[in-house]
Amino acid sequence: MLALCKKLLVLAIYVFVFFLFSCNEKKEEPAKKPNIIYIMADDHTTQGFGIYGSRLANLNPTPTLDKIANEGIIFENCFVNNAICVPSRAAILSGQRAQTNGVLDLEGILPIAKQYLPQEMKKLGYQTAIVGKWHLHEEPASFDYYQVLPVQGKYFNPEFRIQGDKPWPNNVVKTEGHSSDMVTDISLDWLKNKRDPNKPFFLMHHFKAPHDDFEYAPRYEDYLADTFIPEPESLYDNKNNGSIATRGKNDSLTRIIGSSVSHRNLIRNQAHNIYWNDTTLHRKYGNARDIKPEQHVKFELTPDEKTYTSKVYQDYLKKYLRCVKGVDDNVKRLIDYLEKENLLEETIIVYTGDQGFMLGEHDYIDKRWMYDEAMRMPFFVRYPKTIASGTRTDAIINNTDFAPTMIELAGGKTPDYMQGKSFKSILETGKEPANWQKSTYYRYWMHLAHRHQNPAHFGVRTKDYKLIFFYGKYWVDTDNPDAEYNKKSWGNDYANHTPAAWEFYDLKKDPKEMNNAYNNPANKEIIAELKKELLKLRKDLNETDVNYPHIQKVIDAHWND
Repeated sequence: MLALCKKLLVLAIYVFVFFLFSCNEKKEEPAKKPNIIYIMADDHTTQGFGIYGSRLANLNPTPTLDKIANEGIIFENCFVNNAICVPSRAAILSGQRAQTNGVLDLEGILPIAKQYLPQEMKKLGYQTAIVGKWHLHEEPASFDYYQVLPVQGKYFNPEFRIQGDKPWPNNVVKTEGHSSDMVTDISLDWLKNKRDPNKPFFLMHHFKAPHDDFEYAPRYEDYLADTFIPEPESLYDNKNNGSIATRGKNDSLTRIIGSSVSHRNLIRNQAHNIYWNDTTLHRKYGNARDIKPEQHVKFELTPDEKTYTSKVYQDYLKKYLRCVKGVDDNVKRLIDYLEKENLLEETIIVYTGDQGFMLGEHDYIDKRWMYDEAMRMPFFVRYPKTIASGTRTDAIINNTDFAPTMIELAGGKTPDYMQGKSFKSILETGKEPANWQKSTYYRYWMHLAHRHQNPAHFGVRTKDYKLIFFYGKYWVDTDNPDAEYNKKSWGNDYANHTPAAWEFYDLKKDPKEMNNAYNNPANKEIIAELKKELLKLRKDLNETDVNYPHIQKVIDAHWND
């Protein structure tokens, strides 16, 4: 009996000691997932920041955004796959290129089944929301919450499509105020009152600004009013930029190709967009078919025309930058809220535009071009826990890489169906892996659309070089009388073929792309290498023209020009 009591005593001591140490041990809790806010402005180009060192940097147009960027990592070489709203947004949501996700142009539809990014984030335990510009036609039903603008939306007193009892898109709410303010009000309301505080959140916050017609909030009327905005030299002298594809023989096509700041383009120039109160001018665009043969002559920049062009440029840039100012101020509202609620250090802040934008360079407006001002996207990320402040990288990324990266930042893995590559390691180390992509592929599928009149083209860009092929045809064979396409699409000139031509730019010597050096024999070898890379990318990315024989015929005829 005594022996039994001793055994029980020893056992009791063991149990006591076990519980004593167990209570003192810290329980390991699962790592808390970061919140993610993805902020995207429409047409906010790298020239419209301080951090990218453009001619506009000294105007300090983006103090809030510059601060965020400098507290994280800034990407110098972020590029869009197609500098137009719908295809860019489809690439960001799907992580796929145009022929894989099915969105070639502004009329393309990204079905709910391919809204992959929010779907993957929800699998990782995130509550998802999108607010602001959507423009992908189909309902953003893969998000837990949405309040989005119809198509482009309005700058003032915008309506928003929401979830409701009626079928999409018939559930609509009205707001009063400026679009940038309204989008931010809605995001803040969701963050404060509608999200589940026990879940990490993924919020896509999309501004309409600074898309044309650049209708800024009235409080910015005096911003930059008395400031002379630095002008690009190429606004007045485009030197040897372009080719017969963009300029025509003896510059005859310049009167209809590429919407302009000056009067050069007879169909659409910036005065048609920015003078809202002039009913004789606002949106009184021309028609390519009405331009007479005798009008296809080289544009003369007379002293009076230069004065006029400068005035339009100054008015254009001030309206644009006032919209940018509204974006910057509203981002500050988001940051202030996160800081007040002790969420800022727990939240990854991503900022970008849906593409770049021409701010008068080469006397062009709008985007669409493969020239850097349109092709390059601003992109920076702040998250002090894993991203060192003051980091910059020249690693090449493109917008199909965004979804894989955010998924991996959220603790997931890049799905096999995505073509983009995660650059999470670049964010966290600031270093480019040895096997990282050395080039990016671009394709503008539309052709002479919306009176901006950009010829269809594709190309490849590396850190040092750019090669572009203008094939000059719409992706539907308009010569086929049985072809089906939207012949009533606003402002289209799809059936008008333009000349095929190559352009090559040595970006080390010519960063502003002022000299098409394709015909310089000294560049023969590098051009040959770029063509090999172009063929490889087109094959690897499912971007060949096997389904578009009328285009492939042009490629074959001019590949060795």
